[in-house]
Amino acid sequence: MTKAEAFRALHHDRATPLVLPGPWDAASAKALVAAGFPALATPSAGVAASLGHADGETPADEMFAAVARIARAVDVPVSADVEDGYGLTPKELVERLLEAGVVGCNLEDSRRGVLKDPREHAEWLAEVRAEAGDRLFLNARVDTFVRRVPDPEETIARARRYVAAGADCVYPIGAPVDVLPRLRAGVEGPLNVFARLDGDGPSLAELGARGATRITFGPGLQQRATAALREIAEGLVS
Repeated sequence: MTKAEAFRALHHDRATPLVLPGPWDAASAKALVAAGFPALATPSAGVAASLGHADGETPADEMFAAVARIARAVDVPVSADVEDGYGLTPKELVERLLEAGVVGCNLEDSRRGVLKDPREHAEWLAEVRAEAGDRLFLNARVDTFVRRVPDPEETIARARRYVAAGADCVYPIGAPVDVLPRLRAGVEGPLNVFARLDGDGPSLAELGARGATRITFGPGLQQRATAALREIAEGLVS
């Protein structure tokens, strides 16, 4: 079984959600694998912070290079958050992802804070699917909630378009917890849900009970690690 096949299999026939932590460099990736995680999903914001960039400001070359270092450092499947594709053609995007050694990617449907036309985005996703074949697991991020379009029906309509275009999973980032059952009922296939690490949000089990089949944390782990380092450093100078 290839890594791509193994990664795809992890998303199906599960009693509990697939938890994919987000490494921001090779060292953090190795630590997460040592902890027992069967696959990883890089967060663009976490990688950006590790490279000294603001979220959404990482040059494509730097992002792909960082993702490649992470993928080379571990034996488990790695999926990469590559934001909105950096303006690359579907062929270029797929080639660069495969060159980086990843088996999946996040692709969001907004650019510079503005939602894309869902029909045009679905057509673009279909081209990415055609270029990738079964070599990449496509996680289509739906940005309606973070772009202040809170109507669940709009999210569901977009998600359905993206699934029809070939997306393997949809990610309604920022969806309120009480809306998850409606989204789960309205969309086929795996549902990626964002989880908080500060203790204020629902547990992973609760998210699973509400419909999550895959859970990611965005830059949460990188932010927690940075906070822990700051605490240690402050102790050294006190």
